[in-house]
Amino acid sequence: MAFALPVWLVIQEELLGHGAADHDAPSFFDELDDEALYQAFHLTRPCIAFIADSVRIRMKKVALKKPPLSVDAMVMVTLNYYAHGICSTAILERVGLCRSDCPVVINTVSGVIAGMSDQFISFPLIREAKANVAFKIQKFCGIPNVLGILAPAHFKIRASPYEKDTFRSFINTLCYTSVVSQIICDIDGNILSVEKCCVGSTFEQEMWDSSFKGREMEEELHGPYWVIGGKGYNLSKHVLTPVSEPAHDNEVRFNEAHAKIHNVMRTTLGSMKRRFRCLMQLGYAQEGSLDKKSNVIKACSVLHNIAKKFSVPPPPVAGKIEPLHPGKRPSVPVEINNEALKARQELIDGNFSVAASSEDAPSADITEEDV
Repeated sequence: MAFALPVWLVIQEELLGHGAADHDAPSFFDELDDEALYQAFHLTRPCIAFIADSVRIRMKKVALKKPPLSVDAMVMVTLNYYAHGICSTAILERVGLCRSDCPVVINTVSGVIAGMSDQFISFPLIREAKANVAFKIQKFCGIPNVLGILAPAHFKIRASPYEKDTFRSFINTLCYTSVVSQIICDIDGNILSVEKCCVGSTFEQEMWDSSFKGREMEEELHGPYWVIGGKGYNLSKHVLTPVSEPAHDNEVRFNEAHAKIHNVMRTTLGSMKRRFRCLMQLGYAQEGSLDKKSNVIKACSVLHNIAKKFSVPPPPVAGKIEPLHPGKRPSVPVEINNEALKARQELIDGNFSVAASSEDAPSADITEEDV
């Protein structure tokens, strides 16, 4: 993982140095056995303990009013909501909280965990990290110089059809109401970047152009690397899209490789939504107040990475996994970037000709269990 060992050691040192872990103090989580913990939170005991300790440190640093519950109780309620999309009566009774008070607790903890994204959501920055990420992706699909997979992540919300203008803005390309965030992941399913929380009808390209990561990439701050993008993005010097009408076998092979690596994002989002079922339905949203939804999405992305660090498997697949959304293209044709078009063609000819393909065949597919 991009953040793994260095950040892990820093956090552990901070926990020990500040005495914030309070390992000897009784915890609400201690009252549940391991199986009950996983059923309630879709996480394991060591993982939950690390999350609670990290939240405790963060809450000591930020200027918050004294919370009505202990940190463990607040984390317990919030993780239970993330796992199931609703706070269970048993958990609320255990911590002594009324259901009407849940939103305040969940919003507080979500803001705290979202604020930890600078520690646990990390894009490769140093040369060695970039080379390692790109090597693993090339080994998997044959496409060189790629730092991650870029995609819009849609999360269902409820919007009132009586407010017609607002309702329309939330309808996405699959014809349901959603909010959408821009996510980049690596070949192992780690979240490298998560930005934005926009209405579901937002164009992917619009999000990319206005995002921090998009500007960094296009301004050459990350070097001569690509991110893999679907049909909703414009081909550029740093966003590698499939060939819309392949004219020969090289381009067909490239498109197959592109689809293979792009599917890693589908697997990653499927894994994250299974673990955090709140992402299957984020409740009601209004166009002018998406910050709370954004915090939940970002917090679940942080916890997804932490869960992977602890090797916690997600719950098993139940039903069909939601597909990635088809690209939303503007009605006006987009002018092709000739420099990017040439760069993509050189990549295809150099890596997906018959000779190049026979020299180095890519590895096997990644499965749901891998992420």
